Amino acid sequence: MTTQAPVLVASDLDRTLIYSAAALALTMPDARAPRLLCVEVHESRPLSYMTETAAALLSELGDAAVFVPTTTRTRKQYQRINLPGPPPTYAICANGGHLLVDGVTDLDWHARVTARLAEECAPLDEVRAHLEETADPLWVRKHRLAEDLFVYLVVERELLPEDWVKELSVWAESRGWTVSLQGRKIYAVPKPLTKSAAMREVARRTGTSLTLAAGDSLLDADLLLAADRGWRPGHGELADAGWTAPAITALPERGVLAGERILREFLKASRP
Repeated sequence: MTTQAPVLVASDLDRTLIYSAAALALTMPDARAPRLLCVEVHESRPLSYMTETAAALLSELGDAAVFVPTTTRTRKQYQRINLPGPPPTYAICANGGHLLVDGVTDLDWHARVTARLAEECAPLDEVRAHLEETADPLWVRKHRLAEDLFVYLVVERELLPEDWVKELSVWAESRGWTVSLQGRKIYAVPKPLTKSAAMREVARRTGTSLTLAAGDSLLDADLLLAADRGWRPGHGELADAGWTAPAITALPERGVLAGERILREFLKASRP
């Protein structure tokens, strides 16, 4: 009897599967709002949620496929999340900079990534210094360094000048970096630091027959393009740009209900 090769599901987390209170988009009457499960607590406060239905679907998916949480979060930020279902064997953190295997960093993978960044991109310190010089304290709330791999700003969106992100993108492009605006965060990330490269590595190790992916931001585009099939919600950077590709399904759902729909699609595609 032949054993069927596993299906790999690599999914972004924030604003794809899990949602802050501000991102839930509960537009229905209060009495019809879905029941929510808190999946992340930070500094003793609830921070991220899924619907209870999505939580049940994710538990089911963990048994049907190799589920790989795939996030731009640092390892510390990822480890705050308590997802339902079996603990994932693999997780991709720091936009592909760290591959966790049973919760432990794969040092060989990390060394390969950092060597490539050193060869192909302007140094992190140069980008960090540029942000500190050009970002106005009037609208910047925090400067953050993530895992010594990339940087991001936490900003007041309503005060952010319209052209500043575009100008930063042009400056970064010529130095081998990319810029992404997600909610109140502006990320500057080296181009070779990708979720897709880490997903391909997990696919190689697991002997996957089919790869599925979902994400909402510019930093997820490479992941979606690398998968056999992908889904994006009706909100986020990719939706705002009208971004799509042949194997990508643009879903109409927005907010936490989009997370539920994505998990239904994953399950449907994972089953023979």
